[in-house]
Formats: sequence, C-alpha cells, structure tokens
Amino acid sequence: MKNLFAVFIFVFGMVFLATVPDAKAQTETQSELIDGESMDQHSGEGGHEDGHDVHGSAPVWLVIPFVALLLMIATGPLFYENFWHHNYPKIAVGLAILVVFYYLFVLHNVHGPVHALAEYIQFIALLSSLYIASGGILIEIDKKATPFANVTLLLVGAVVSNLIGTTGASMLLVRPFIRLNKGNIQPYHIIFFIFMVSNIGGSLTPIGDPPLFLGFLKGVPFFWTIEHNWPAWMLALLLLAGVFYVIDRKLGKANEEENLEEVTYTNKFALIGSRNFIWLMVIIGSVFLDPNVLDWVPAIHYDGQKFSFVREIIMLSVAYMSYRFADQKAIKGNEFNFEPILEVAFIFIGIFGTMMPALELVGNFAKSPEGAALITHNTLYWGTGVLSGVLDNAPTYLNFLAAAMASQGAEIGNIEDVRNFALNNYVDSSFELMAISLASVFFGAMTYIGNGPNFMVKSIAEQSGIKMPSFFGYIIRFSLPILLPILLIVWLVFFAFV
Repeated sequence: MKNLFAVFIFVFGMVFLATVPDAKAQTETQSELIDGESMDQHSGEGGHEDGHDVHGSAPVWLVIPFVALLLMIATGPLFYENFWHHNYPKIAVGLAILVVFYYLFVLHNVHGPVHALAEYIQFIALLSSLYIASGGILIEIDKKATPFANVTLLLVGAVVSNLIGTTGASMLLVRPFIRLNKGNIQPYHIIFFIFMVSNIGGSLTPIGDPPLFLGFLKGVPFFWTIEHNWPAWMLALLLLAGVFYVIDRKLGKANEEENLEEVTYTNKFALIGSRNFIWLMVIIGSVFLDPNVLDWVPAIHYDGQKFSFVREIIMLSVAYMSYRFADQKAIKGNEFNFEPILEVAFIFIGIFGTMMPALELVGNFAKSPEGAALITHNTLYWGTGVLSGVLDNAPTYLNFLAAAMASQGAEIGNIEDVRNFALNNYVDSSFELMAISLASVFFGAMTYIGNGPNFMVKSIAEQSGIKMPSFFGYIIRFSLPILLPILLIVWLVFFAFV
C-alpha cells in the first residue's frame, strides 16, 4: 500500500508545483474568473487569455508520446513482456513528464497540466478507494456455473453498476464471477464482464460512469440519464446477454463433457465482510462533495474553476480504514493485493499526461467553423465513441459536449446553459447529449484503456491464472466482431434515421 500512496504524493506535489507560479495572478483576477470566465481549458481548449497570461496551442507532433504509450501498452505484454513488466511505470511517468514539461516551459501553459493532474487525482482516488473497499467483501456462491447463472450475474452486475459505479461493481463481482466458473473460466467470460458490468451497465445514473458524473456536475439533471438512456441500455445489454448465452452454452457444454466428475452444489450464497458496504456508501456519498456545486466545500479558485481535494482526502482515508479494519477472511479469500490498482495508477499517469495535446487538437477542431459544421447527432455518436475507446472517456465527453453546445451558441461553463441543453431548449440538443452520453460509456468497452475498470479487471483475471488476450487481440477477437455490431445496431435503432 506504500507504493500506492507514493503515487498520490507524487501527483499532489505536481499539482502544487504547477499552481504556485500562477498564484499571485490568480488572486488578482479571482472575482473576474468566478463571474464570467468560461472553462475552455477543462474541456481541452489550447488558449487561455485573461490579460496577463497568453500561451500557444500544442503542435501536432506532441501527440507522438501518447501514440507511443498506446503502442507500448498494446505490444509490451505480447513481444517484450519481461522488459515491459519491470519498466512500464518509468515509461508511463517519463512520457507524461516529457509532455507536461513542454507545456510548462515551452508553451508556458500551466493551466492544461493543472487540470489534467486534478482530473487524474479525482480519477485514481475514486478507482483506488472503490477497489480497496470492495476487496474486503467476499461473495461466495456455491452453484453450478450454467449459462443462465452467468447471464444472471452479468445482468445483476449491470444494474449494480448504476448504484456503486462501474468500478465498484467490477471490483465487487469479478472475483465471484471467476470463482463461479472455476474449472471452466475462459477469456470470453472476462471480456463480456468488461462489456456489460465495467462499461455499458453504468449508463443510467451519473454515479454509473465518470463521463455522466461530469455531465451532472456541469448541470445535466440527475435523472436525465435514466430517462433518456434506458432504452439503448436495455437493448445493448439484452443483445450482449444473448450472444454470451449462445457462446457459453456451446463452450461450457464442451467443457462439461470433458469433466466427468460428479460435483454436488448446495446453491448457497455467503457474504463475508459486509461492513465494507458502509465504506462503499461513504465513498459514493463523497463523490457529490464538489465545490463547483456546493459552495460550502472548501476550495481554491483557479482558472475559473474551484478545486478542492476534500472529496479525494475522504476517499483515500476510507480506503485506508476499509483495508485496515477489513475482515481478513475476505481479504485472503479474494487473494487481495495492490498490483492491479498500481498498474492502473501508473498507466493512467502516462495516459492523462500525454493525451493533453490529442484532446486539445480534437477540441479545437470541433469548435472551429469547419468542425461545428459537421456536428450532428450521428457524428457526435461516432466521434465521441471512437475517441472514447482510445482516450479516457470522461474528457472526451466534455470536449464533444462543449463543441455541441458551442455550435448552438451555448457555453459548457454555464450551468443554466447545460441544463437548457439537456432539456432540449436548443435545436435537438437533448438528442445530441444522448448520443454523446451513450457513446462515451458504450465505446469505453472497445479497448482495455477506454475505461478505468477495464484494465483492473484484466489484471485481476491474469492474477487468477486466466490468459487474457493482448491489447490488439481484445479488439480483433472480441470488440470488432461482437461489440461493434451491437453498437452499430444501437445507432441504427436510435439515431440513424432520425
């Protein structure tokens, strides 16, 4: 656990160092920023000008470190596994520092790195706290792993994702899912778990997935997501459940014929470490302590936004307490360790640090006259979706929402504008928001890095002895032939002919 807290000390220190040079200027203009400045930096725009600070946009070639990192994530475990396993933290952090230093010392852009680091802290604090708290809950199911039982667990997990987030549901249920299928666990089990529980399942509430929560903080009404997303959510899950049932019935039946031993099942369900559900509820409750929504939360005013790490401090404190006082039988039964969350922490330091230029270029194009002319619900669905598969889906959601609003004269930094956009007070605006919301969540399942829980579930599966497909293997064998056609059907049913 010391290594995990070292990661947090590093990123908190980077945020502090980055904000110090701008502190005096920020104090002088604080009231102006609160009253009227938009939040273009948060949504990826390259320029920032308030009378005292001007910086340039990132050059196109600066996306090379991001592309290099993605290629190494894809090829490392496949072609140079030993080198990658021992050096991926250095590579990820090194590439991130390279891009951050270019922003700070060449572009003189402090704001971009500060926002990226703040978002990373919010991201990893939530993931790590949910991972650690759920690690102290042991679910034991003594039941035969039939295709129907597996589908039921996946669908239950999809519903639970909306209550404790895709990360919480993934960490809570992936180990029971693996144990349920002991003796017959195969990569496709884990892939469908990622599709249904770690991504698509969390489409109905702002708690479900980070992009939807960011939309809620910007002004999208809390119940908007369930009102607009449930038909597509249900269609996608039913299609995936049907495909999984057919595959599992065929491959599971073949496995049963090989296993001639008679096994008696009690069909009993046991829950150990249930007090950790209280810690999970504290984490979920702390998510709403956002100073941009609640004025009483202590915060620092920076670049037109309020930053407060009260929420993250609570999450990390809960993570420590939940581990310190966890039921040891649950910890041992889950074979709990910190390697999966450490891998996610280091990999996503690299992703958040290096993807700034890519997001900036996408955001600038989307807001340009040429880009705005291309904005429709169809281009928003596929644009948000494709980029959510290779970039983190939360900032991708914000970029496309900002672009869609800007094309209709609305501002993402204005809560009333966002609310009116969600309530369809602009031309087809609610429909456009629906396209952005569904695509950012659904397409997050296209790759291991599309959503935070994906990589974590993969790591846990590999520690359990399951040989997972490589980065490209995941895409070629599962995402393209199985998930993409279902996402195409969703588009045809809900968007293509409207």
